[in-house]
Amino acid sequence: MSNLRHVNAISGRLSLRAPQRRSLEILDRITEIVRPTRSTDLAAAMDIIASEYPSVVDFERDFPSLCFALATGVGKTRLMGAFIAYLKITHGINNFFVLAPNLTIYTKLIADFTPNTSKYVFKGIAEFAISPPVLTTGETYERQIASGGNLFPTTINIFNIAKISSEVRGGRSPRIRSFREEIGESYFDYLAGLPDLVLLMDESHRYRATAGMRAINELKPILGLELTATPFVESTRGPVAFKNVIFDYPLARAMEDGFVKEPAVVTRKDFNPAGKSPEAIQTMKLEDGIRLHESVKVDLETYARENGERIVKPFVLVIARDITHAAELTRLIQSDAFFEGRYADKVIQVDSSVKEEETVEKLLTVEKNDNPVEIVIHVNMLKEGWDVTNLYTIIPLRAANARTLIEQSIGRGLRLPYGKRTGVTAVDRLNIVAHDRFQEIVDEANNPNSPIRLKTLVLDEADFARKTVTVVSAPTILGSLGLQSAQSADGAASAGPAPTPAFTDPDDMRVARLAYEAFRKLAREPDKVPSVSYLSRPDVQEQIVREVRSQYQPLQMELEGVAKPAPDMAAVIAATAKLMADSTIDIPRITVMPKGEVKAGFKAFTLDLSGMRYPAPSDELWAKHLRTDQVDVIGLSQGNLLERRLEDYVVSGLIDFPDVAYDEHSDMLYDLAGQVARHLLTYLSESDAGQVLALHQREIARAVHAQMQDHFWKDDTVEYHHEVRQGFTELKESAYTALREAPLDYRVSPADKSNMARYLFGGFSKCLSTVTKFHSDSERKLAVILEREALKWMRPAKGQFQMFYRSGNDHLEYQPDFVAEAADRILMLEPKMAAQMQDKDVLAKRDVAIQWCGWATEHAQTYGGKPWQYALIPHDAIAENMTLEFLVRQFG
Repeated sequence: MSNLRHVNAISGRLSLRAPQRRSLEILDRITEIVRPTRSTDLAAAMDIIASEYPSVVDFERDFPSLCFALATGVGKTRLMGAFIAYLKITHGINNFFVLAPNLTIYTKLIADFTPNTSKYVFKGIAEFAISPPVLTTGETYERQIASGGNLFPTTINIFNIAKISSEVRGGRSPRIRSFREEIGESYFDYLAGLPDLVLLMDESHRYRATAGMRAINELKPILGLELTATPFVESTRGPVAFKNVIFDYPLARAMEDGFVKEPAVVTRKDFNPAGKSPEAIQTMKLEDGIRLHESVKVDLETYARENGERIVKPFVLVIARDITHAAELTRLIQSDAFFEGRYADKVIQVDSSVKEEETVEKLLTVEKNDNPVEIVIHVNMLKEGWDVTNLYTIIPLRAANARTLIEQSIGRGLRLPYGKRTGVTAVDRLNIVAHDRFQEIVDEANNPNSPIRLKTLVLDEADFARKTVTVVSAPTILGSLGLQSAQSADGAASAGPAPTPAFTDPDDMRVARLAYEAFRKLAREPDKVPSVSYLSRPDVQEQIVREVRSQYQPLQMELEGVAKPAPDMAAVIAATAKLMADSTIDIPRITVMPKGEVKAGFKAFTLDLSGMRYPAPSDELWAKHLRTDQVDVIGLSQGNLLERRLEDYVVSGLIDFPDVAYDEHSDMLYDLAGQVARHLLTYLSESDAGQVLALHQREIARAVHAQMQDHFWKDDTVEYHHEVRQGFTELKESAYTALREAPLDYRVSPADKSNMARYLFGGFSKCLSTVTKFHSDSERKLAVILEREALKWMRPAKGQFQMFYRSGNDHLEYQPDFVAEAADRILMLEPKMAAQMQDKDVLAKRDVAIQWCGWATEHAQTYGGKPWQYALIPHDAIAENMTLEFLVRQFG
């Protein structure tokens, strides 16, 4: 049977991305149709799996082995953790053997599987919190055996296949096969005899055909799981694709979905290599790469300060031709001739001339700000496993074809430092400095077979028939009065059945519409009409009858004695008021205002300019994004300076910010500008400093402004008060893009829950609109609960509340997921992924919502209305058997 509840739980706890979750769902299905046991019939298993996953044509081993091909940067290590947690929790499997292709990945995997480390893969898995798996490595397994170590609970063995391969040269047996008296056999034979050993192979393309791998195959595991970004092996006849790929998520998809940086190839404007020596081109690429690196450093620091994030220290990767060339480059960068020796102690060389053990630690900590390394020179040792997120500039100096440059170079720098794109180009871009190869790389990226190209979309007949349409979801009150926005016939068909008209007589309907407009205007008088229920009061009814009567005109002049009787206005208006009360939730319009003049400013302070080391500018650089063809211009040709004083560049950049007033802050602005100018003059001439300020004015101003935010002051004695401008607000329409088909029944979960946002749902009896969308199945389940227990509920449209929260330096609108009216209160409900419950933005939204609910409750108390309450609910707590009362009590 399927174990989707475990898939959901693990996906939530580990915050799996969509391709990781899909991989886990596939493993769940595979173990459902072919149970992993020693007695599995290999041929039968192959037939069963191939019938559902035709991309798998051969296990290529003597046991079931499947490959998950995920692009670099998507998170293969975390997926390994998810696989292990799933197999343990769901199938009781306790023994795992993880293979690493080299020392770098081996060291990283040990750290990632060790509890209480920063990237621990089982963080959030309750089953491993008290009793984490025993970690056995190539260095510790003998000591664990000798000490009578516990070999029987969940054990994860991590071994370096490169070391095993070196041990089996010449037909020898690896050390792991040595007899151990403590267990009466070798550790290898002990593992081979286990009834539930699962083999996980990281970067499996590196060692598929090695002697070490042939030795490992004799372990005869019950299941093999391969993970790689490159599902093929090189041969004399070219690449040979794996035959057991069950899920392929290529680099183009990862770029499109925003999981990795956007690679861009960089060159100088109007660059022509003709007449330039290779040495001159090399020097130009190195120097331009470092200039770009210094610019990126400032952009990253500015972004971090503006958004309250950690500061990322970027570094440069230089790809050398060979060991001799790498040594020459190292000496050049360490010399005084290269940027005055500023990088002499910030460069390391990584190749076979240097002991790998000596550089692994520096490589694995290069992300840390206390590691001084800013330039790494290598030949070919860093193909996989170096999971850094702060590589921003690559300078390839080795002769290679464009495809190799693209595939091997960008793979090292694709990971995003904050785990997601920021929307800031410099923070989200990976730069490849390739002046002399620019056009060649661009042409290769435009090749349909390039890994940079967008994925191919193959449509079948069903796809051609699957059309989308814009659907306007109107509040039922508007539909009942015929006031909803017009939409196409297809949109109307997809919006489900229209609400029953409130009135059948056209004249009555006209009166009702006039009354509705009058009621809307009256909502702006909260002292008189604090709630929609007040619309039925006699004095309000009398006022509206007079107003409607003054506006109502018959459709046409009618013959005396033949005219229809005039509509019963009082009755129609009373019925309209009741309809509004039944079809509306009292959502007041609340505005926050200061009671007096708000005074604010910035305190004087000393700038931290240690990260600002712009070199003297050279010619303009162009960065062309390989996937989207976007071109960024980086740099500025030297020319005449526009400002008389260096400080003026900084000041003119700062006064562009809306919170900086020149008249009030001029003294402080020139003090800060003077600090910047003096800093630049410590290593640049006045002319070069002017060029730097002219070139990087915007970036420098942003960097200074970001630090100013830490010294902002505001007069806290000024009191703020909130005003209720409307007792209730008109419910707004929502518009959706949806499939051209009838809405789904909200009671039934769709088969493809990973694409929830594409479906429209209908069939509601208590929802205040005819159809709506859900972003997750948890939201659909909450709707089921609300239909069962609430008096009425709604999915608020954008602008319904006009609540705003702070995200970095921006103030963004918060749109709650659900509002529901119960017998004794009104609820604002926000289901959220369990792993995101402590995100800064989620907590900021929660805080403004709780404050708004407090103000709305104060207003309700003035007329005996219902109090408001906010609840932030983790998605995994929502099930259809839960009561609304329980969820609110638990999470409100």
